[in-house]
Amino acid sequence: MKNYTITVNGNVYDVTVEEKGAGAAPAAPAPAAAPKAAPKAAPAPKAAGTGSIQVKAGAAGKVFKIEANVGQSVQAGDPVVIIEAMKMEIPVVAPEAGTVASIDVAVGDAVEAGAVLATLN
Repeated sequence: MKNYTITVNGNVYDVTVEEKGAGAAPAAPAPAAAPKAAPKAAPAPKAAGTGSIQVKAGAAGKVFKIEANVGQSVQAGDPVVIIEAMKMEIPVVAPEAGTVASIDVAVGDAVEAGAVLATLN
């Protein structure tokens, strides 16, 4: 028997695998255990000067381009970051009008859906 830790979609599972084949001794089946999820890390503290309005990724992908700069005024619907996913460029837009307080990603960063990319005041 060998023990492995496997992560699937962010959930961590400890599994035991029985080896079969030449020279392997028969083993009794292990009782089924409920998968245990790894504790989630606490959210990172906001850096000084970050805004209260979050601009979040709608899909997982890679940061292709940053359209706005810190201090720039944006209107609702203005693109802030462009994400590349499945060979498509997907604009992530400001949810409401404001001033860009922080850009929390860099070009080339891999991001998950729902990740905070920038904040606005």
